[in-house]
Amino acid sequence: MFEIIIYILLILSLIYGFYFLIMASGVFRKKKCEIDNNKKNHFAILIAARNEETVIKNLINSLKKQNYPSNKYDVYVIVNNCTDNTLEVAKNAGAKIIECKQKVKSKGEVLKYTFNKLKSNDEIDAYVIFDADNVVHREFLNKMNDSINCGYEVVQGFRDTKNICDNWLSTSYAILYYLQSLFINKSRFNFGMSSFLNGTGFMVKKETIDRYGYDPKTITEDIEYTAICAINGIKIAFNENAITYDEQVTDFKSSLKQRKRWSFGAIQCLKNYTGSLIKEGIKNKRFECFDVIIFYFGIIFHVLFTIVSLIGIFYNVFYLNDFNSMDVVIYFIMFLINYFIGVVFRMIVIKKCNKSIKENIWGILLFDLFVLSWFPINFICLFIKDCNWDHIKHDRNVDTLNI
Repeated sequence: MFEIIIYILLILSLIYGFYFLIMASGVFRKKKCEIDNNKKNHFAILIAARNEETVIKNLINSLKKQNYPSNKYDVYVIVNNCTDNTLEVAKNAGAKIIECKQKVKSKGEVLKYTFNKLKSNDEIDAYVIFDADNVVHREFLNKMNDSINCGYEVVQGFRDTKNICDNWLSTSYAILYYLQSLFINKSRFNFGMSSFLNGTGFMVKKETIDRYGYDPKTITEDIEYTAICAINGIKIAFNENAITYDEQVTDFKSSLKQRKRWSFGAIQCLKNYTGSLIKEGIKNKRFECFDVIIFYFGIIFHVLFTIVSLIGIFYNVFYLNDFNSMDVVIYFIMFLINYFIGVVFRMIVIKKCNKSIKENIWGILLFDLFVLSWFPINFICLFIKDCNWDHIKHDRNVDTLNI
């Protein structure tokens, strides 16, 4: 019986891996954007900020330096639950201030408050969302404007890292986002499918928010809104030239806390949206709905396969007594081969994204440890009932000129 379960999970893992391999192959295709007009759309740039006095000025400065007409965008900083000088720093840097005085539990609730506040502003064509610790490439708004003029309603930009070389953990995060940008978002976009939002550096047309509303139910508003877009037949585009530089966590404790929120939010999305995604996917033949479900189920599958794999090893060793020294050598060689392939692949990705292999070698070598540490996080999140939106401290005072 146990062997049957192992074989079933092995087959499922092969199917799962083959599916993502097919999806990732789209990175080698090319898709051109046919621009319908040369309109300069008006952007409202939204930055949710809680105790971000150290980093908020650099983001605002990078936005003020955009190669885009200054009368065609406004920078709004939405301060919430601040106990520092974020409001004063943002105001002095030239941003417009929105004070969110009501109690909020997530960034999504802050955005909901802001969308309602700006709903009557007919000057706005689209919203652009950033995290307070970001800095932005000077062509960002130009590239997003091109995407709007191609007819896209929701667009995710390329998520780069401003502190990739800090330590192995920041490099691991950067690699994770490079993989997502290239092999999930770019590949799907090239196939004519919907990409995934990943938290910051994305654009949503105002009329889309006004038409469908914005009422987040989870603590991961990005992948939740990805589901909402799929349900409503909105394809999320990807623009790799609209670049955001994000600050990554550098201590392991904060990393565990952050990734716990991500995993718990994905499970919340699975519970809240699977039914609607299946219904709309079948009714309107929207493959994107099933693509989102598969993404959500990744956490559960990861936990199940890891547990059964570990049990399988112990079963062979202690119960069947069917594990000799040659088996150990074979498994070790297979491990080394797979690890070597992974390292080479990550080197190629780092080089593709114009980063130094030498300066990021520890993150390249230890990326598997980063991924492995996700197992206990995912396992715990299957059983807990709540997860707080904890503040992650940002203190890397980096300007775009220093990247």
